[in-house]
Amino acid sequence: MTAEDAVQKFLEWMATEKRASPLTIEAYRADLARFLSFMAEHLDGLPDMAGLARISLRDFRAWLAQEQARATASRQRQSTPDRAARTRARRVSAVRSFFRYLARRQGVENPAVALLATPRSKKPLPRPLSVTDAKAVPEDIASLAHTPMAQQRDGALFLLLYGCGLRISEALNLNIADLGTLASSGVLRIRGKGNKERLVPVLPAVRQALEVWRTQHPSPQPEEPMFPGVRGGRLQAGVAQKAMREWRALAGLPDHVTPHALRHSFATHLMEGGADLRVIQELLGHASLSTTQRYTLADEARLLDVWSRAHPRAQKTAQPREGTRD
Repeated sequence: MTAEDAVQKFLEWMATEKRASPLTIEAYRADLARFLSFMAEHLDGLPDMAGLARISLRDFRAWLAQEQARATASRQRQSTPDRAARTRARRVSAVRSFFRYLARRQGVENPAVALLATPRSKKPLPRPLSVTDAKAVPEDIASLAHTPMAQQRDGALFLLLYGCGLRISEALNLNIADLGTLASSGVLRIRGKGNKERLVPVLPAVRQALEVWRTQHPSPQPEEPMFPGVRGGRLQAGVAQKAMREWRALAGLPDHVTPHALRHSFATHLMEGGADLRVIQELLGHASLSTTQRYTLADEARLLDVWSRAHPRAQKTAQPREGTRD
């Protein structure tokens, strides 16, 4: 078996047994192709299965050094240094996962890969919208749509994103048939990352908007997508993102205001209202509580910012009051 064959089998295993998303599969495919391309040049030939087991820690570090050099050379095209570090960390994760697969399924062990350090990156804190802006999103974006159908659809979609904290992909993957559980129990069955399912309660305002939208749906058959495009088929995420870009430009809001920011807003506003962290974890479908805890840090950062701007003793320079000595 060649190294390319092993990569293909690994990706098939990721898709079938690990239920990795198509985006993850394609990212790992590209990452491993870069890795093998480097090793083919670095080792004067593409390693076979035995050669993969002989790759040394020095070889792995040479690959990481090249990745670092490429990131430095293209720094101007990167959004932030942290994004470049996250990309390199993902590539290390792809290589580690590949070699774990080789050890468990193909009998090819390489202990050096366990010693490979992961590039560290600082995870950005969630940046939610204000309550006022988040509540305005569905109606305002709907008013920008060019057809009555798109207006009804966009209003229901963006209200669902904020009202239930869904990822844009989760909302767009819903079908009309999924409204069945909503009618009977007031919840939606959501398929999230890794095809994992969770039940999400739906607020009365969101439920009403979805029911109204169903009556306006151009083809409300159970197998049809809940949010179709103007020309039929499932609405693409890029269309929803473009609609929000147009709205935020008119509203004078920053670039981080995206459909995903509505998910951050959902979690942050629940936390500010006193919701339990475990409940928010379940509603968002986070596998790890540490992911949800970022909203705690974001709330602390917001409180610190309010304190630093509002408290009299937090001012850097204080003007003496009239009638007092300097």
